[in-house]
Amino acid sequence: MELKNAVAGTLESGDIMIQIGPAAQGLSIELDSSVEAQFGRQIRSLIAETLQGLGIEKAQVKAVDKGALDCTIRARVTAAAVRATGKDVWKD
Repeated sequence: MELKNAVAGTLESGDIMIQIGPAAQGLSIELDSSVEAQFGRQIRSLIAETLQGLGIEKAQVKAVDKGALDCTIRARVTAAAVRATGKDVWKD
């Protein structure tokens, strides 16, 4: 699946900004989070699972987390993926 650069989210408290772009191979996830010590592994896993569920296996992701809940992380990753691929995941 071909990707272009895309962004979703904000730097507001309780949110996460996801930047996604093309990669030569695999998923690369760079995370900047104030709660990385406690939840970094979970955040990275959730980002990877969401992208793989959307059929994206090659991407470079930069995430700046400001304490987002799992549902917000999923929503922001999905929005960035839709913008990056042009594929509407909400349509049949």
